Amino acid sequence: MKKTTFTEEEKYLRAKKKVKEIKGFYVHFAVYLAVNGFIFISKLMSEGNFSFIWEWQSYGTWFFWGIGIFFHAFGVFGMDFLLGKQWEENKIKEIMNRDKTEYWE
Repeated sequence: MKKTTFTEEEKYLRAKKKVKEIKGFYVHFAVYLAVNGFIFISKLMSEGNFSFIWEWQSYGTWFFWGIGIFFHAFGVFGMDFLLGKQWEENKIKEIMNRDKTEYWE
């Protein structure tokens, strides 16, 4: 009896840890958007036009930080982020439905 209680508690702790990791990613992403939005708006206001977009210094921050965001997302969500189990199941259903309509109609 104690083993099942421990297992449920362990599941709860693992789920809690995962939620904390996901929340950390969302906070990181929100800060990324806020800081880069502020940089974009301040450059736009100081320059008065969009010519700064073609300068490396203008998009270097969001580019390299964006790479960091990608790896953070990959660390939190793993392969599920790109081609996870849910994606596979949806794709299988899509192909089965397509095959059903192509062959039976």
